[in-house]
Amino acid sequence: MTATHELTSNADAMAADLEYVFHSWSAQGQIAPMPIAGGEGATFWDNEGNRYLDFGSQLINLNLGHQHPRMVAAIAEQAAKLCSVSPVFAAEPRTEAARLIVEHAPDNMAKVFFTNGGAEANENAIRMARLHTGRQKIFSAYRSYHGATAAAITMTGEPRRWPSEPGSPGIVHFFGPYPYRSPFHSNDAGEECVRALEHLESVVAMEGAHTVAAIVLETIVGTNGVIIPPDGYLAGVRDLCDRHGIVMICDEVMVGFGRVGEWFAVDHWDVAPDLISFAKGVNSGYVPLGGVVMSGAIAASFEDRAFPGGLTYSGHPLACASAVESIAIFTDDDICGRSRRLGEDVIRPTLEDMAQRHPSIGDVRGLGCFFAIELVRNRATREPLVPFNASGAEAAPMAELAAACKAGGVIPFTHFNRLHVAPPLVIGEQELRAGLAVIDSALDLADRHADG
Repeated sequence: MTATHELTSNADAMAADLEYVFHSWSAQGQIAPMPIAGGEGATFWDNEGNRYLDFGSQLINLNLGHQHPRMVAAIAEQAAKLCSVSPVFAAEPRTEAARLIVEHAPDNMAKVFFTNGGAEANENAIRMARLHTGRQKIFSAYRSYHGATAAAITMTGEPRRWPSEPGSPGIVHFFGPYPYRSPFHSNDAGEECVRALEHLESVVAMEGAHTVAAIVLETIVGTNGVIIPPDGYLAGVRDLCDRHGIVMICDEVMVGFGRVGEWFAVDHWDVAPDLISFAKGVNSGYVPLGGVVMSGAIAASFEDRAFPGGLTYSGHPLACASAVESIAIFTDDDICGRSRRLGEDVIRPTLEDMAQRHPSIGDVRGLGCFFAIELVRNRATREPLVPFNASGAEAAPMAELAAACKAGGVIPFTHFNRLHVAPPLVIGEQELRAGLAVIDSALDLADRHADG
């Protein structure tokens, strides 16, 4: 039997990791992965006992925080009954998870196809749309991230797509609304909505509406800016899809299950898409799980013909049991309401106060426990604190900001010129205010680069 090595220092843990683990999105010789030894609630700690507030919920997935006792117990209980089962069988945890997800989804939803994560969910969603419509083209926004598998990375609009090009065929990108940095030179959110919809309608027309299977959009743009769609935009996309027989797919991998104060973010605008992809918050990532919630009309397409897709671990019992318990916790503890209250009573007013005092803050936006601080060098020109897709020395101001937050005991989520505030939805108000105070102090470093 091979002896296990007890790692007693951060240096030992990091060295062992770098020797054997190949990390995603990284040049392997230029990273220093931070060891995590344990966690509880909104806090985790390293091998030497240094504690940090998790203001990124790991990858915006740990909605119920670290080591929620009911989640741990549910997984252990299911493990004692049945650890694994093929998707061809009926299993109670899978059935109940699907029932509960459909119950909390928009009224037109009927069934759930389970995957292992969000990228696979998006892959299967567009497969369903193509088969349902008999068309091939898929529309997705430039400011988006949909996953790193073949079609999902092609749908992704941001720079992580570039090394994988030319990618899957049939993907067409368009500009979504972004009121702060309007690609349509709009003066306000209402005008941005109208012009963004006119742009999308024009691109659909130029591509041939009869060739378009689906329009895929993140209900709220996640990694690429926490961009909240103007009121009326999602309804406008819904109308466009209805007029042309196009499937509307909302990617809610990041924003579903309470992150923005709703079971699904589309509920905030009372819009019902045809397909919703989900993952992350459905069970806080305790066991990998994702899926597609589909309308009755989409499900009916496969009543008399086989759906040509599947996964060995689709609807894994341990994952589904944790999803069932997660939904029960959400209901018992009003997690969605809690997310809304923390967002409106604590996060929004605190960040807006910071914006009054820090010249580096260009914009603050968000819903629930999902906010972005967009940082600039000049408020008048809106020049970003760091350039688009910056790396190396150009990205130094954001790296300094993240390091200052870490030194204060907060691990934030940063991307380009933005710092995201996305703590676990179970975070205590005192913890939340303490973490925001650390960010407030760290922003003094960003202010040094601001000149207006």
